Amino acid sequence: MSNLKEKEVRDETIDLAEKLIIENGDPIVCPLKHRFTDGMYIREVFVPAGSLFTTAIHKKQHPFVISLGKYKVYDGDNILVIEAPHTGITEPNTRRLIYAEEDTICTTFHITDKTDVDEIEKEIIIDHKNNYADQDLLDQYKKTARSINGYSDNKKLGGN
Repeated sequence: MSNLKEKEVRDETIDLAEKLIIENGDPIVCPLKHRFTDGMYIREVFVPAGSLFTTAIHKKQHPFVISLGKYKVYDGDNILVIEAPHTGITEPNTRRLIYAEEDTICTTFHITDKTDVDEIEKEIIIDHKNNYADQDLLDQYKKTARSINGYSDNKKLGGN
């Protein structure tokens, strides 16, 4: 399968999961800490245990650190378990579906001279439209949780 076709299948799968997430749960609140150094933006997020969410699609390669907790991660090909302490690299065009098995702290590091988070997000995140999800509801989730769209409290997807 070509890389483009693989990306399309991954995005469709994650888009459908995102649709179920936003239709069946309350937005999760993930406290963010923003730090800036010369030439770098550092973004730390706390994700509560039981949260299921999708990530944004990243334009650029960047490192990340899981300093607390444990994630199950679907990357379009595999389901991986990532547990603290862990350091990894996010490659361009990466998008993930993540379940936080434990309270988790994830920190990402982005090369930039900008200090405005909205401007930085435009620089590092690919604008992606989910054609399956209700756009107003998705926008509400994104506004509540920034780039983390998900639910918490271990609610089941799909009712029952």
